[in-house]
Amino acid sequence: MAYQRISQPKLSDVIVKELEKMVLEGSLKPGQKLPPERELAVQFEVSRPSLREAIQKLEAKGVLTRRQGGGTYVKQQLWNSLSDPLVELLANNPESQYDLLEFRHATEGMMAFYAAERGTDADHAQMRRKVDAIKQAQGNTEEEAKAIVDFYCSVAEASHNVAMLHLVLSLAPLLQRNVAENLELLYRREGSSEVANTHREALVNAILQRQPEAARKASNDHLAYIEEVTLEVRREDSRQRRSLRRMRSDLS
Repeated sequence: MAYQRISQPKLSDVIVKELEKMVLEGSLKPGQKLPPERELAVQFEVSRPSLREAIQKLEAKGVLTRRQGGGTYVKQQLWNSLSDPLVELLANNPESQYDLLEFRHATEGMMAFYAAERGTDADHAQMRRKVDAIKQAQGNTEEEAKAIVDFYCSVAEASHNVAMLHLVLSLAPLLQRNVAENLELLYRREGSSEVANTHREALVNAILQRQPEAARKASNDHLAYIEEVTLEVRREDSRQRRSLRRMRSDLS
């Protein structure tokens, strides 16, 4: 019987697969700078020429980008199909904001479920830091919105599902604008910020206590509350505009 020769994979291809795995699992995030080549070569226990070749292959694939004199970065927009034009259209359409809330009900509830089931102690510590960052940012709508989206990215990481993680990362600009708009409306309802914080604490506690169904419920309760308040504030605005129109009509 004739046996085929077993060929060894090229070292640069092995490095490519390892770096791609790190990007997929979120160890390397969009926009993140890679360590210098000499450090990476030591970490992977490979030669710098092999590492350099792997980086060049990932540049050609559009996963990494090199900045002149500034190092190598994970490409900021890995999911171009969900980038600027669509984000702009959705963000500027008021009706789509409620569609996005429905979408968040499904995705965030699912992420919370799997985060409670699969999250590690390191994931839990990261979530706690993100919740503290939200509290510190409160009072500044843009900073708070960014902190909230960062928190949901940490929940996605804790779910250990790379599809969910990269979906959240790709939609981060749109989610941030949606959250900022919701916050503007929430701040007009006294005590709503404290209620939102309570919901978020319930979500984190359910994840830390490894209670998947409770985590999903906490996520859905939080988003249902956001939807209820924002709808009511918008209705109040609509009634106010109608009253003003009638007053102008009576005066004319």
